[in-house]
Amino acid sequence: MKKIYAFVLAGALLLSACGGGMTGGDAEHMDGEGVEAHDYWARAAMAGGNSAAYMLLHNHGTEADALIGASSDVADAVELHLSQMNADGTMEMVQQEKIDLPADGEVELKPGSYHVMFIGLKKDLAVGDEFTLTLTFEKAGEVTITVPVKDAAEMGGEGMDGHNMGGMEATPTP
Repeated sequence: MKKIYAFVLAGALLLSACGGGMTGGDAEHMDGEGVEAHDYWARAAMAGGNSAAYMLLHNHGTEADALIGASSDVADAVELHLSQMNADGTMEMVQQEKIDLPADGEVELKPGSYHVMFIGLKKDLAVGDEFTLTLTFEKAGEVTITVPVKDAAEMGGEGMDGHNMGGMEATPTP
């Protein structure tokens, strides 16, 4: 009986070791080094309009890194943005030169916070579509992901970047 128990336990340990580090959701660069992107998605939008992508970035490195750019062929421009509350209670989006990623840490790009902004969509992004997005990091280099388009309301957001925009415009950094 002990031999059977030991065999089952060894098999379970072997299977759990082979399971990798993915714990649900999509992930790219799954070697436990560099930077990984998890749980990424973009909001549905019409051609000519704007959209945004969100994700969890994990830096497995021992040195801090930074997301310094992004590119995709679905829009005229792809920028890094931060949504922030003004003193008068309105939200604005401010273009960012980079998004810092601490050593062995995570940064969440989410509605109402940091996000990748797609300006001047060249085609409709319909729920269920996918497109390629290349993220450029200061030290880790490029990570390319295939981003699914989802309904923002189902993902916890409304309007652009999780807020009712009410005519809000993107503001470039000075």
